[in-house]
Amino acid sequence: MRRPRPDEYDAFYETYVGKVPEGPLAEVLLAAPAALEELLGTLAPADEAFAYAAGKWTIREVVGHVLDAERLFAYRALHFARADPAALPGMDQHVWAAGSNAAGRPLPDLLREFRAVREANAILFASFDEDTLSRRGVASGCEFTVRALIHIVAGHELHHREVLAERYSGALSRQA
Repeated sequence: MRRPRPDEYDAFYETYVGKVPEGPLAEVLLAAPAALEELLGTLAPADEAFAYAAGKWTIREVVGHVLDAERLFAYRALHFARADPAALPGMDQHVWAAGSNAAGRPLPDLLREFRAVREANAILFASFDEDTLSRRGVASGCEFTVRALIHIVAGHELHHREVLAERYSGALSRQA
């Protein structure tokens, strides 16, 4: 799958699209669960609740947010792939995070869920042909192609994995 052109998504999403490395996108998508598990998989339960500053999400909440956004962007891709002309609403990530209960869930459960969701999405995305990948729709008041949304799915997780590695290093450095 080729990279989306800048006219296939709003400039805000370049943060995510730009993180996706060159090469087969399916490999990037399928490698993510293991990479996230490698980064976080040996945290002590007490460190799963680490936040790098007051008012910031805990590690569990970051993973919960990645899950919510994965599902949202994948739904948008499916909605547009099926040529549904209805515009889709936006997402207030803070409202969703507050309602997710991710803070109260063990990290291994969140990581297992991420693996399942990502694998299911990768299978779905692989079923899309070029015509489907080029279909457009509107979400959050912005126009996207299906192809761009798939890149956003991949890049959003990569972005948050980098944030976890950089800003949550206090907890990560205590891993067994």
